[in-house]
Amino acid sequence: MISTHTFNIFLIVMALVAVVVFVSLYFVDAGYGKFYKSNWGPSLDNHWGWFLMEVPVFIVMLVLWLLSDRRGDFVRLVFLLLFELHYFHRSFIFPRQLRGHSRMPWTIVLMGALFNTLNALMQGGWIFFISPADYYPQNWLVSLPFIAGTAMFAVGMYINIQSDGIIRNLRKPGDTAHYLPKGGMFRYVTSANYFGEFLEWVGFAVLTWSWAGAVFALWTFANLAPRAARIYDLYSREFPGELDTQKVKRILPFIY
Repeated sequence: MISTHTFNIFLIVMALVAVVVFVSLYFVDAGYGKFYKSNWGPSLDNHWGWFLMEVPVFIVMLVLWLLSDRRGDFVRLVFLLLFELHYFHRSFIFPRQLRGHSRMPWTIVLMGALFNTLNALMQGGWIFFISPADYYPQNWLVSLPFIAGTAMFAVGMYINIQSDGIIRNLRKPGDTAHYLPKGGMFRYVTSANYFGEFLEWVGFAVLTWSWAGAVFALWTFANLAPRAARIYDLYSREFPGELDTQKVKRILPFIY
């Protein structure tokens, strides 16, 4: 059984690595999607890539729950269901919805799978093993952090899924042209899908009221904000007459 002290060191290290990743990604494009480059090495179909990258966290979180003597705790079970709802979608539904068959480097897949596994250890470790047994009483489900955080999580997931759908439907079959995403939260940010995901995990941090959740939210921003900045620059060059740079931001509406 890992000690609370060791777990806190784990969280600190993960937070520091997130800062390094945040800075690094402003200089190096993660080579998938719009920024795919063959020099990242061997690749695979993106449908399989997304599945293999996301499914480890879904599985590891379930294993941690099953191994815990708190698996019958109702509040913690609610946390698990919310967490797994997101990753069920990302692992089993989102990859099947992708149109076309672009390539994803194995390097990206393996790095993503490694982080997702570590994140499951962060979230599952806190919820099922490290948090005090009485930290989440039954009335936690009517507390302000839970209600506010769950609302943020639900809105974020909706924005994320809606925005992915807008991007997915930009082209008709056989069309290879590039288009500027519009509608939904794309009226305020060019990476509305990333904003939705970030809002989800801020909400999860709030509803669990945990440092583990906060570190994951930090990681989400560190990973997505630099990429959102690159996408913003790309759209600014491709659609100079369409993108209102005074109104539309990168990932945080009205801010950045």
